[in-house]
Amino acid sequence: MTSIALNRRALIRGAAALTIARAFPAWAQSGTAGIAPASGVLSGDRIALTVAESHFSTGGRSAHAITINGTLPAPLIRLKEGQTVQLAVTNGLKEDTSIHWHGLIVPFQMDGVPGVSFPGIRPGETFTYQFPIRQSGTYWYHSHSGMQEAMGHYGPIVIDPAGPDPVQADREHVIVLSDWSPIHPHVILKRLKQMGGYYNMQKQTLAGLLKGKDQSLKERIEWGAMRMDPTDISDVTGSTYSYLINGHGTSENWTGLFVPGERVRLRIINASAMTNFNVRLPGLPMSVVQCDGQHVQPVETDEFQIGIAETYDVIVEPTDANAYGLIAEAIDRSGLVRATLAPKIGMIAPIPALRKRPLLTMKDMGMDMSGMDMGQNGVIDLSQPANDSMSGHSMKMLDPSVAPDVPMGPGVATLSSMPSDRTGDRPTGLEDVEHRVLTYANLKALEPNSDTRAPTRSLDIHLTANMERYMWSFDGVKLSDGAQPIAFRHMERVRVTLINDTMMPHPIHIHGHFFQLVTGDDAAHHPRKHTVNVLPGGKASFDLTADAIGDWAFHCHMLMHMHAGMMRIVTVRREGEGA
Repeated sequence: MTSIALNRRALIRGAAALTIARAFPAWAQSGTAGIAPASGVLSGDRIALTVAESHFSTGGRSAHAITINGTLPAPLIRLKEGQTVQLAVTNGLKEDTSIHWHGLIVPFQMDGVPGVSFPGIRPGETFTYQFPIRQSGTYWYHSHSGMQEAMGHYGPIVIDPAGPDPVQADREHVIVLSDWSPIHPHVILKRLKQMGGYYNMQKQTLAGLLKGKDQSLKERIEWGAMRMDPTDISDVTGSTYSYLINGHGTSENWTGLFVPGERVRLRIINASAMTNFNVRLPGLPMSVVQCDGQHVQPVETDEFQIGIAETYDVIVEPTDANAYGLIAEAIDRSGLVRATLAPKIGMIAPIPALRKRPLLTMKDMGMDMSGMDMGQNGVIDLSQPANDSMSGHSMKMLDPSVAPDVPMGPGVATLSSMPSDRTGDRPTGLEDVEHRVLTYANLKALEPNSDTRAPTRSLDIHLTANMERYMWSFDGVKLSDGAQPIAFRHMERVRVTLINDTMMPHPIHIHGHFFQLVTGDDAAHHPRKHTVNVLPGGKASFDLTADAIGDWAFHCHMLMHMHAGMMRIVTVRREGEGA
């Protein structure tokens, strides 16, 4: 009986190991030599994808998952600029599903947003997407139905250029960053609505006050009077999330191989539901060569922040036969994931300690005081209630004169009094690190932009919230509350300024278009992007040529912010046609 029991246990363990091994596509398995046709890549003019229910385990946590072709992450799709592709997507779920081709320029009917560009894919049905490939670079795909994206419904896309690739490398790895919780995303959202700081386990304590590690007592009183929490950096944290690289947690040590002396290209994709990551390779500088699939002039850095839905391609050149840690640390520093780049399987890079969690500042509240009169003896009294003026400097919360076009109501708790352009700022949590940090201002397009016309009009869009009640919106209006479409005329040139009236960064994504992010006076080389992470209390401007007829989603790519209302529809019509 004991022998039978032991054999049964061994069989179960073996079956479990087999299931886990099959949960990863070949390109994402640990020990890969890089992406190649033999690594389970899907390519060609016709590709079949099946969305279905699965089970996923990592770090001792396991739960229901939604996968494509049975893997998490989903298969890597590799295409060629100039081809036309058909992607037949079969829905094996008991609910509707969809696929959005993130960053790809496609006809709006193929964009994959239910209720906007098509009705969705019903259970048991197959929908065939068909479109020409008009670009090259690193992209990804994911569900736009419910919160399936948070449950594993995402995968990478690599598109090779029709001509020579300006980025030369000896080897390349795809790096998909994500967050995973065994708790259903709808339950997570319900808890956040009940208490906005539900998952924040890093709040200031009495011990932190006594040790001088956090804010002073005076600062705490001042922030408390404004009902603001300087530790409220991420809604969902490492208290429930496992952070993953190619579906692997730190203990599973995903390993990508290299030969010393090679130029290694890392195609890094942030496919998280709610996590912005700070990415670094200690001891190995990175040369950024592409952002959101678009080539940039190479710029060397030691760390960068990748917002949800952004992609960065970097070149690293390891000269020694060492194991290097690829570190993706959540911006609130509630957790990290470590993978390894190494010359052979079995080498393990060290796991760095989590760095001290950052605290938000007055600048993150939209009160940039640099260069202003600081009042008597350089001090502004912040102890007044949030709706009162502050020492005569008109630094008011909920002051309609700050943004007269933003509706006031329960969904708008604060407005940035002095939002500043923060595209040249180091992002959240990286303000004081000693090494080099990438900023948007460092990015310059490799090839000159084709359209550098001066915008004919400007449009301000406020990113608004009541964080205590977990209400998110654009200009104070949720999509579900009848928000009107943002209307553009075909080929018009518009300067859009995003003003972040909240104390969290927001990765804002527009479908069907690339824009030029305004980072200086050189319009010809403004970086082209489809997603921009707008820092707290700051603003970012981009110039958009509305060159894609149709209806397009425009939203925050924090999944729960989008579902809570931070989304609009952009319409592009020819002159004389209806909105």
